[in-house]
Amino acid sequence: MSAATHKSSALFKSSLGKKYLMGLTGLFLISFLLVHCFINAMVFFDRSGSLFNEYAHFMGTNIIIRIMEVVLFAGLLLHIIDGLMLYFQNRAARPQGYAYNKPNANSSWYSRSMAILGTLLLIFLIMHLYHFWLKSRFLGLPEVPHPQFNVQMLDLYSEMVVVFSFLPVVILYVLAQVALAYHLLHGFWSAFQSLGLNHTKYNNAIHMAGTAFAIVIPFIFALMPIVIYLRTIGVM
Repeated sequence: MSAATHKSSALFKSSLGKKYLMGLTGLFLISFLLVHCFINAMVFFDRSGSLFNEYAHFMGTNIIIRIMEVVLFAGLLLHIIDGLMLYFQNRAARPQGYAYNKPNANSSWYSRSMAILGTLLLIFLIMHLYHFWLKSRFLGLPEVPHPQFNVQMLDLYSEMVVVFSFLPVVILYVLAQVALAYHLLHGFWSAFQSLGLNHTKYNNAIHMAGTAFAIVIPFIFALMPIVIYLRTIGVM
């Protein structure tokens, strides 16, 4: 092993290296959330679900997107594993709390609860993958004709109606978005900080952008199952 390879390996095994990796994968996942949120928002503009199915069809058949899907899944697993390792490493470094430690004075609640929020999001992710990704990729879903081209596309919108017609599932999804909002409130800023992209000149703008992102994106994600549920019971 060369000296450079050894130094690189040592870096990513260190606490600093894990934080850098968390920041890198975090920014990658933030970009995914933005795209995913845009596609999901199509359900607000078309009650038939055709518009949503069109965008989902494009994402599911585009070779570049499919490759990125694999990269995303690997990045997500890496983000989760790295986060858990970092959490337990920090715990091991201070096995006993100081007698007069006042955590509320040193950090916010959500920054001290990232592992708990991350676990809740992991449970949601498993449920979400089962409801949509597993069924669309492996178990099969009904198909509908594309409104413009002579191709068939998966009817993901109808599957969403089935899933979100069950109120407990809607509640779980909404709670998961609350956890996501808290996770992003800390994670957005931390990603920039871990990568050394913070600067006194831009810190306020990064904080403002992070706060807006942490509120708007989870709100849209949470609103989607609520709207579909209200449609299924005839309120909307």
